[in-house]
Amino acid sequence: MEMLKPNLRLGMFMARLGQCRRGILMLDYDGTLAPFTLDPGAVRPYPGVSEALDALMAAGGTRVVIVTGRSLRDSPPWLGTRRQPEAWGSHGREHLLADGQYLVAGIDEFAARALALADEWSADVEAAGGRCEAKPGCIAFHWRGAGSTQVVRIRELLSRRFHEEALEDVLEWRNFDGGIELRASGTSKAAVVEAVLADAPDSLPVAYLGDDSTDEDAFIAIRHRGLAVLVRPHYRPTAADIWLKPPGELLTFLHAWQQASA
Repeated sequence: MEMLKPNLRLGMFMARLGQCRRGILMLDYDGTLAPFTLDPGAVRPYPGVSEALDALMAAGGTRVVIVTGRSLRDSPPWLGTRRQPEAWGSHGREHLLADGQYLVAGIDEFAARALALADEWSADVEAAGGRCEAKPGCIAFHWRGAGSTQVVRIRELLSRRFHEEALEDVLEWRNFDGGIELRASGTSKAAVVEAVLADAPDSLPVAYLGDDSTDEDAFIAIRHRGLAVLVRPHYRPTAADIWLKPPGELLTFLHAWQQASA
């Protein structure tokens, strides 16, 4: 565990959590709670993570919120918990409440047409060695596991098509660790953080854990309210306050949260 801000005192944060006995814990999934694999359907949390989250939810003092780029069209069995946590999917486009209620924000017709057009590139991307994933309000083009030459080919193909069709006026181009996502505007992980914290007292201990560049806006959004925690095996420049190496340091943090809030 490495403190990235010189004035940060994690012990003081946990002491405040102990005094409040309540808190909000927001967590990205892929790369944060679970290691990446080439098959997204095979991704499962690091050993012990599901049990730690279940313990937090069972205790009742912590609002556990999963914030992921994955789609939540179905209840997320990939989390492996006995209880259903609140979850925001597709970078905030979808909202799955803890009681199972599912909400999805719509997009305008221009964004819908642009995404349909981008979806037509799927065959060429897959022929070049990539993978395509259509989600509510966005489409992701993955190249995890592809060779460097394939990655260059896929990126150039997408960039050329994106600009030829003038989609920059309609869709956001977002790089992530292992691909590119084209997204209708209006949602982000930062917006999720703001929505979750909207009705929370300023004194309530809160934290956001993430690994990817797509989590950086959430780190910035939570900066003046709580902890921003980078979770990844290798360090990268970040706005986060703390860097944890999974799985050991991640589990240590979750257990410390549980003990402090008990």
